[in-house]
Amino acid sequence: MTKGKTTYRAVQAVSKGKLELTEKPLVDPGPGYVRIHVEACGVCHSDSGTVEAVFPVQFPRVPGHEAVGRIDVLGAGVEGWKVGQRVGVGFLAGNCGYCIPCRSGDLVGCLNQAFTGIHHDGGYAEVMIAKASGLISVPDDLSSETAAPLLCAGLTTFSALRNSDAKAGDLVAIQGIGGLGHLAVQYARHMGFEVMAIGLGPDTDGLAKKLGAHHYIDSTASKPDDTLLALGGAAAVLITSSGGEMVSDVIKGLRPGGVAIVIGVSPEPVKFLGQDLLFGARKIHGTLTGNPATGDATLKFSSLSGAKAMIETMPLERAPEAYAKMMAGKARFRMVLTMQ
Repeated sequence: MTKGKTTYRAVQAVSKGKLELTEKPLVDPGPGYVRIHVEACGVCHSDSGTVEAVFPVQFPRVPGHEAVGRIDVLGAGVEGWKVGQRVGVGFLAGNCGYCIPCRSGDLVGCLNQAFTGIHHDGGYAEVMIAKASGLISVPDDLSSETAAPLLCAGLTTFSALRNSDAKAGDLVAIQGIGGLGHLAVQYARHMGFEVMAIGLGPDTDGLAKKLGAHHYIDSTASKPDDTLLALGGAAAVLITSSGGEMVSDVIKGLRPGGVAIVIGVSPEPVKFLGQDLLFGARKIHGTLTGNPATGDATLKFSSLSGAKAMIETMPLERAPEAYAKMMAGKARFRMVLTMQ
C-alpha cells in the first residue's frame, strides 16, 4: 500500500479558513498506534472546528474524522488487529483506559481522549496514524465511501436512538432532515419505531417518507407539539439541527417520561420552560457520538438494514471545494473524499 513511498498527499488547514494540498513525510506508528492507508474520508460540519479554529488548533493540521482505510503497519503492543484489515476512525481518537470515566466503563467520557483531526492529523490524507483503542471494524459488504459518513453522522444518530428509552412501536420524532437527520430517520424506521420527521418546508415531505418516515411535519407551517400529542406524544425526539424555540416546541410534544436528545450544534441557545419538564417528568439531554463497540454496531446494523447516507464523492485534491459545499449547506447530504 505505501511500500517504497517516503511521502503521502494530504490536505491541511494552514491558517483559519484556508486548506491546501501538501506532501507529508511517511512515519511509522508508535506503540499502541497503527498506520492506515486511507481509502475514503467524510467531510463533516465538525471539521469546521479545525478549519475555522473554533477549537484550539495548532496549524498546520489535517482535518477529517470519518476515515476508512486499511492497516498498513502495526505499532508495538497492538493486539486484535492485523495488517490489511479495513478499519474506521471516528471523532474520538481512542480512550486512555486509566482515568475515572474509563475505569467506570465510560469510554466516550475519557478525560485524556484526543479528537481526530483536531489534536492530531485526521483523514483528509492518503495516510494517517491512529490509536488502536479507537479503531472501528468495517464490514466487508460496506464500501469505504459508504462506511465513512457512518463513523460520525451514523454513529451519533444510531447511538442516541439505541440508548434512548424508546421501544419498538413507540413514536419517535427526528427534527431536521439533513446530514444527521436523513440517517436518523432510516435507523429509527429499521429499529421498529413509529417515525415522525420534522423539517422545514413542504418539499421535504417526499424525501422523509422515502427514507422511512410514517409522518411529516412542516415546522414552518405548524408547531410539531400539537401533532405529536395528537398521536399520543413522542417517547423520544432527536434534535439534529436547531436550538432556540424549536427545542421548546418539541419538548411539549413529548409523552410523560419522554426525552429530547440534542445531537446537533447550533449557535442559538436551547430554550425551554421548566414547567414543560416538570409536568410529565420530561427530560432533555445531549449526547456525543459513541464508543468503538457502538461504532462496530452502527456499521453492522447499517449493513444488515441497508440504511446508508446519501453521498457525493470528490477526490482528495478537491477537499477545499467539498468543505466549502458542505459549509454552504449545499451537500445532499454528505461529502466524501476518495483517495486515488
